[in-house]
Amino acid sequence: MTTDDDHAGLKKNLEHLFLDMTQMKSFRQAATIIRHGDGLIVTDTVGNQYIDGLSGIWVVNIGHGNQAVIDAMTKQLQRVTFNMPIGTINEPAIRLARLIADITPAPLTTVKLVNSGSEATETALKLARQYFLQMGHPRKTKIISRYLSWHGATMGALSMSGTTGLKTPFEPLLGGCLQVPPPYCYRCPYGLRYPDCDVACARMIEKVIDWEGPQTVAAIIVDPVMVSAGILVPPDEYLPILRNICDRTNTLLIFDEVITGFGRVGKLFAMEVFGVVPDIVAMGKGMSSGYAPLAAIIASQRIADAFWGKPDEHLEFMHGHTFGANPLSSTAGLASIQQMLAHDMLEHAELVGKHLQQQAQNLYRHEMVGDVRGVGLMMGVEFVTDRQTRESFPAEVKAGLKVQDACKRRGLLLRANPDWIALGPPLISTQVDIDRMLEIIDACIEQVQEEIQDL
Repeated sequence: MTTDDDHAGLKKNLEHLFLDMTQMKSFRQAATIIRHGDGLIVTDTVGNQYIDGLSGIWVVNIGHGNQAVIDAMTKQLQRVTFNMPIGTINEPAIRLARLIADITPAPLTTVKLVNSGSEATETALKLARQYFLQMGHPRKTKIISRYLSWHGATMGALSMSGTTGLKTPFEPLLGGCLQVPPPYCYRCPYGLRYPDCDVACARMIEKVIDWEGPQTVAAIIVDPVMVSAGILVPPDEYLPILRNICDRTNTLLIFDEVITGFGRVGKLFAMEVFGVVPDIVAMGKGMSSGYAPLAAIIASQRIADAFWGKPDEHLEFMHGHTFGANPLSSTAGLASIQQMLAHDMLEHAELVGKHLQQQAQNLYRHEMVGDVRGVGLMMGVEFVTDRQTRESFPAEVKAGLKVQDACKRRGLLLRANPDWIALGPPLISTQVDIDRMLEIIDACIEQVQEEIQDL
């Protein structure tokens, strides 16, 4: 264990860092610096232990400290950790691409390995645009996404995102990216109620394509479960309707499964849960379980065929990253996925996920809980000041952040924004682990509710 002096020195050196979307002046005052992880538990530099209720950030699906992955990476370190990315490739990357092709449904066949989820979604955007250029439709460049979505922090990925506060500091963004209202059934943007709405949020997308001109729209990109909007799970009909719209308008359907992939929803991918196969899938996070930076896209054979030709035809995908298809990262991905499959983690996650969704309904006992939603090992709780009217708390209350802080003090790490919290523990969590996490959340909601009433 580190000494207090060590911790103080680390805190002082935080002045040399920008952390993600974090005000460093206040963070440094009470910084949580993680030193060690084992299974579900992470330990900071002063010895505090926390249940990692968010798997890092939807990443460490197989848990911390998996020795089989560590051993595989150690062996690869002794072989080679980098190869020239133009003109050469490495063995782990080839094996990983084949494995991904094997575990995804037809007609998905062809993989591009990158480093992060943002790179994956931006790769999907670029692939869609170049595909239609090479297919003789150069005007098909527009991308439709949803408000409240998050597809990443690079400029292309950010342009496809619909989270206002994270976008505005960097505007103007990439042209040709359009947003439509999301499937937010609890707060329907159209003022309707499911199922009487006839899933208007999906059908409106076809009108947008018609109004923009089908000859100008390249793709629709959706995160099957809108995690960054508070775990919004669409109606069962929503994604099949989008698939049908794309087929009729010659539009590509892109799934951003960076978070929902690799067991998070109780299946390998959310496309299995909803019974829809897109044209391109972006994946990352749980792909390597955080043991090394890794992400990818996989595209259908129809798309891949457009990039297959003679050198002088110049059909190759004009896109790349220095560390894409890195041998060490590819090894981490191979080993992580193999651990999931060899140890029945998907079946376990599906079973424990059902337990989570069932037991989470008990949180409705708190008046400030307006909606509890989720699928698999992801659960969201939205807070309201009035359950009947669904009125949100005033902005200054920040109920979700208060619950998050209270949970952290009790040893549970969560994701939150002012109006909701989200739980996403590793796939190795047991029902006992889930019960403990929900016990902490339950107590913290009760505490915060009392604090708010006393204001």
